[in-house]
Amino acid sequence: MSQTNIAIVGGGLAGGLVALALRKARPEINIKLIEAGSKLGGAHTWSFHGPDLSDEGHALVKPLISYLWREQQVRFPAHSRQLSTQYNSITSEKFHTVIMESLKGCVELNRAVTMVLPQRVGFQDGNDLDADAVIDCRGGQRSAHIQLGYQKFIGQVVELTTPHRLDCPIIMDATVPQVDGYRFLYVLPFDESTALIEDTRYSDGPSLAEKDLRQAITDYAQTNGWRIKNILREEKGVLPIALAGDIEGFWNEPGPDLAGLVPRAGMRAGLFHPLTGYSLPDAAALALKIAHAKDLSATSLYELTKTFSLEMWRKRSFYRLLSRMLFRAAAPDQRYRVLERFYKLPQGLIERFYAGGSTVSDKLRVLAGKPPVPISSAIKVLSESSVFETETKRVSP
Repeated sequence: MSQTNIAIVGGGLAGGLVALALRKARPEINIKLIEAGSKLGGAHTWSFHGPDLSDEGHALVKPLISYLWREQQVRFPAHSRQLSTQYNSITSEKFHTVIMESLKGCVELNRAVTMVLPQRVGFQDGNDLDADAVIDCRGGQRSAHIQLGYQKFIGQVVELTTPHRLDCPIIMDATVPQVDGYRFLYVLPFDESTALIEDTRYSDGPSLAEKDLRQAITDYAQTNGWRIKNILREEKGVLPIALAGDIEGFWNEPGPDLAGLVPRAGMRAGLFHPLTGYSLPDAAALALKIAHAKDLSATSLYELTKTFSLEMWRKRSFYRLLSRMLFRAAAPDQRYRVLERFYKLPQGLIERFYAGGSTVSDKLRVLAGKPPVPISSAIKVLSESSVFETETKRVSP
């Protein structure tokens, strides 16, 4: 038996949660968490709604939570609303601190990985690591088997010269000009004069116009009467929005290491909400499944992680349908109307939607009535749904 029981490659959200869950449930096993960068988590803020997690999931992430609010709000041109839904955020700074403390001596930073096999991790320095099982958590990878739209963003944690006077997050402020698809501002008030302001766009392509988004953040602050004193941190990303796909093909497609049968977690396993892009609920749920598995061999963990991924994908066909409605049926500058209508629905329905647990009644309610897109376009998307889900092997992202 190898000295290392579980090697986790990738110290982002998914890898960190797997390591944390294993440390809590199985303190006797030898874990290695391997990260190419100088710190765990990079420069990110991860968020989730209170109802997104099970009680055990909440217990797992509780030490990581940096901010918690009891309410949240949305703003659209013809509709604004405050919801009494708890919202939580984890900053990468706290994530790094807590994981490093929990896994003392078991984290390797600045390790450039060249190869990931079911029981071996290869490094640039040639000092390869053998383990009973390796879990690949290195983030998403391009696949010809998944058809995507994109959620692009730049966020800045800013210190303001005066208080912002916000008492809860603005999850979506779509009262701004609609550019490059569905555009909204996302604001998390960290303290009375510090906030994360993020410009987000649901776009057809992954290109990120960084200069334009940074200027848009400055303009939004000025529109709200806020003057930015300092930019404390910046984060940016391009997240996948799933339109359709062949999930079996995704798992059978060899990765950059040309290695199959490697257990995966997080974006590497295709685990994210198809429409919202939130990935923390899936990351926490899979971490707990791994931690409670009786068999931690590479073969068993491969089957466990693949089965979980396939199950989540099949359960979420409804959300991929809505993604196609957003990207295929709505004109880019009119996509906000889809979300504006959605946020007029009952709060419980909205909470179940984000948690990926929409009921049959919820789905009928979302689709009922006059659609906020041209009827002919909506009918076309509905009629093509089966084709989108079965003919993706010829489609590149």
